[in-house]
Amino acid sequence: MTDDQNLVASVRAALVGSGEIREVKMFGGIGFMLNGNMVAAASRRGLLLRVGKGRQDETLAHSGARPMLMRGRTMEGYVYVDPPALDQEAVKNWLRLAVTHVHTLPLKLERKPKQRKGKRK
Repeated sequence: MTDDQNLVASVRAALVGSGEIREVKMFGGIGFMLNGNMVAAASRRGLLLRVGKGRQDETLAHSGARPMLMRGRTMEGYVYVDPPALDQEAVKNWLRLAVTHVHTLPLKLERKPKQRKGKRK
């Protein structure tokens, strides 16, 4: 197994019992949706966590954490944790922060794909 596959497996294991989990391909890896809200994503870049704006600074103070940048802009409420800082126990601890935040968010119902309208004759 590659390192990112190990990380995905660790995230899956850590999220057991947290709520309804759905996996989605995103950010070059696997995103994890908890009750319809993104909670984390695992890829070769590390572990992306949704910790909320109020806990971002506190989370970034931990070793191995860095801001999530998208197109040169910091995404508030999200942090990356570098892969070297992630063993299975660390993944559980990091995910606790994200799960706690996501449980405060409103439940999102799964979106149904839009049906394409065909040409009428």
